Amino acid sequence: MNGENPPGYMFEMFFTSSRRGARLARRVVVRRLEEWGVPRDSGASQSLALIAGELAANAVSHGHVPGRRFHLRLSVQPPPGPAGRRAPASVRIEVSDACDERRPVLREHGDDDAEGGRGLLLVDALASKWGVAERGVGKTVWCEYALAPEECRSRQVAGDAGVGDAR
Repeated sequence: MNGENPPGYMFEMFFTSSRRGARLARRVVVRRLEEWGVPRDSGASQSLALIAGELAANAVSHGHVPGRRFHLRLSVQPPPGPAGRRAPASVRIEVSDACDERRPVLREHGDDDAEGGRGLLLVDALASKWGVAERGVGKTVWCEYALAPEECRSRQVAGDAGVGDAR
């Protein structure tokens, strides 16, 4: 780049609360990360696609309210590095739905034949951290994923420029 600060690395969009909406959200995350310098075939992109797909699928399966959509926010921001050194960037994914009652619960599964219930185990294994935030209506499930500089093609994404807090 020419030395200017790039536009913020933040994207947000509403999706229909359907399996198709969840699939589209996952694809949009991969495409947006690629535009920001995270290669589509990288481990980071693949992990973040799994995380986004799981959070979106959970919003559709467990947070669906008829007539309401789910909201996805994706952002990349570098944490402050000590003494001006480049630090790895952190990707944050937030998925908000309109259902207050059903809170995500991390479960250990002893039944290997069960068809569901493992999604948050994937999120927990892949993300640096995750949690649930209260909203006026519904909830937001968020996670952060630490990007190593070698996982990015863009110096800005790898930690030279930032974006405001996505919360």
